[in-house]
Amino acid sequence: MSSNIRITRICQFCGNSFTAKTTVTKFCGDRCAKAAYKVRQKEEKINQSNTETSGQINLDWFAVSQKNYLNVKETCVLMGISRTTLWRLVNNHAIEVKEIGRKLIFRKADIETFMNR
Repeated sequence: MSSNIRITRICQFCGNSFTAKTTVTKFCGDRCAKAAYKVRQKEEKINQSNTETSGQINLDWFAVSQKNYLNVKETCVLMGISRTTLWRLVNNHAIEVKEIGRKLIFRKADIETFMNR
């Protein structure tokens, strides 16, 4: 059962006009269909990676919010800033830091006081 339908369509990938033999054809040829498939797969992987990353960030933030004393990495996560910005705040004496041996510790109360100014 072949059909004699001929419909002028526009390719969803390259935007060129083509003649389709069915009403559901989306692409002008195999090359555009494969390229569109690759783009869809890439976007799906990026979205999955972004979802996993945001879930990990939320998990880290929740774990940090439960502690009273934080290390450098945890302080950056809690404040949402980079290490460079944190060191700038420490050097300007905006945030107090305690040293225990070689380890630097920040009090969560000091960070919250700074953030509420």
